[in-house]
Amino acid sequence: MITTKKLISTVVMSAGILIGAPAAWSQSGTSVDAGDWPDIHGGKGAQRYSPLDQINAENVASLEIAWRFSTENFGPSTDFNNPSTPLEIDGVLYADIASTRNIVALDATTGQVLWLWRPDEGERFDHAPRKGAGRGLSYWRDGDSARILDITPGFQLISLDAETGYPDPNFGSGGRVDLFGGLRNSDGFEDIDIGSSAPPFVMNDVVVVGPAHRVGMRPRSKSNVKGDVRGYDVRTGEHLWTFHTIPERGEVGFETWLDSGVEFTGNAGVWAPMSGDPELGHVYLPVESATGDRFGADRPGDNLFSSSVVAVDIKTGERQWHYQLTHHDIWDWDIPSAAVLGDLPNGRKVLMQVTKQGWVYTFDRVTGEPVWPIEELPVPAGDVPGEWYSPTQPIPTRPAPFDRGGFTEDDLIDFTPELRALALEAIADFRLSPSVYSPPSLADAADGTRGTLSLPSSTGGANWEGSALDPETGILYIPSRTALGVLSIGKDENSDLDFSQSFGVRVPRVQGLEIVKPPYGRITAIDMNSGDHLWQIANADTPDSIANHPALEGVDIPRTGVPTRAGVVATKTLLFVGEGGGGPGASPILRAVDKQTGEILAEIELPNTQSGLPFTYEHDGKQYLAMFVSGGGMPAELVAYALP
Repeated sequence: MITTKKLISTVVMSAGILIGAPAAWSQSGTSVDAGDWPDIHGGKGAQRYSPLDQINAENVASLEIAWRFSTENFGPSTDFNNPSTPLEIDGVLYADIASTRNIVALDATTGQVLWLWRPDEGERFDHAPRKGAGRGLSYWRDGDSARILDITPGFQLISLDAETGYPDPNFGSGGRVDLFGGLRNSDGFEDIDIGSSAPPFVMNDVVVVGPAHRVGMRPRSKSNVKGDVRGYDVRTGEHLWTFHTIPERGEVGFETWLDSGVEFTGNAGVWAPMSGDPELGHVYLPVESATGDRFGADRPGDNLFSSSVVAVDIKTGERQWHYQLTHHDIWDWDIPSAAVLGDLPNGRKVLMQVTKQGWVYTFDRVTGEPVWPIEELPVPAGDVPGEWYSPTQPIPTRPAPFDRGGFTEDDLIDFTPELRALALEAIADFRLSPSVYSPPSLADAADGTRGTLSLPSSTGGANWEGSALDPETGILYIPSRTALGVLSIGKDENSDLDFSQSFGVRVPRVQGLEIVKPPYGRITAIDMNSGDHLWQIANADTPDSIANHPALEGVDIPRTGVPTRAGVVATKTLLFVGEGGGGPGASPILRAVDKQTGEILAEIELPNTQSGLPFTYEHDGKQYLAMFVSGGGMPAELVAYALP
């Protein structure tokens, strides 16, 4: 590893932050209320909110670039996409950069490099399933001790001195803990299919690591390493506990596997960021699906704790409550983001979990009781040989969906009669999905169809970018995308699974156009006190590929948005919305939106498309708005804006 010593000292936090916030002090010693951004989503509750208001509706259009930091030459190869969110504490930014996930400290007012640490993991990196910059890191401070904690692509937990970048000699072995140790089901493969893209979650002096695996559409086997979640002492790296996301015999949830598949099935990790309540001592796990994403005949039953929200005690790992959001997941309906926690103006202490399916599941975060009824409703069964189908799925009664779910002929484009006719022709050999839970079908089905067209796709709906909550009003702002997917399965000769996602079957298009009606991306505001929708807007303008399409000449096209994963952050007076990645058509624009009405107040040009989530902080009396931008074959860079 290579380290360069930091050139300035970290500013000591004002003692005033300690008042009334001992739990916060034991984590980062600061908060968004002090003008910092100490967590990937701002705070432990994943609210993506800051009360800063120097940048407001009257002056936001005057924002200009304060500084830029290019990631070029900081890795073994140029990094063209950085989806991470840096942290800012006391005038220092900490960020993940490059394919090897180097850690860099920057002056938050100039972008000057203060120190750099890079892992050198050799073959361990070569075999890693989750390379790249990742989505962020974590910070912990207690008195004079401050640490940066991160997970390398090779699945090692790292603790660095926040002031110098040197590994903490008292943490694990020379500042690192080998996370390969103690894994279940890791034998029998040349390489271990486990890593992480999300930051470790640090709260109440415990570091929680949730693992990620390779994308499970075409698993190499029905058996895989299990995605257990583990807790470690933040000071020493000592392993404290393990929560089995796939239960062992005698544990709660084992019976939901019908005594079959529970021992060899893997995955069910936590690849998304986590959130937690320091006072309750709860960390909330958004658990993904089990092996594999499209076929589950070898794991009959509901399969707890896959696709579930699970609250565990951060000191012991003991389950406090759980709620499964998808039984026997064969859609890849992973829970994709950190649950948003809030103390609403109506007095409720809630947990709000957005999903790929387009729903917000809302719970009392103390007890796990649904705030509004969740109904077990009948869903369609399929005809894939050997598959096990859950007869019902849990559907929330409120709020209404924030994106479209299910796909029928009514969802086809109708810009012109000719285009609609072509769209009908394009779907003739596919099954449609009247339900979000219409199951996958064979690529060579007896009825002549090639698969099932599904809306949303397996990437949402909502995804890892999360949502923003205004704690003063209880309004939740959710970015989502409307993109069609195809659930088409066939035999993979390289796997012992009978079926997995088929090769060669693609979502149909018409003359290069999506066959689904717009909008293709949206921002939805929901009052979580009542569950009522307040407004919804497209996440972007109509792209040139639609506006200038020859088949649409003379047609009045509404603002369509783009099927990307937009990043959002809320301040006291504004909602900022980027266009994000994950789909075509995104433009390098950041919009300032009125939180109450959805009116676009300003458009700020970016050097490139927003790829990391936007965040804001204040230092030396100046508020900054920053994010990673990527795309167009240019090296990813971190860019910060401020008022003149």
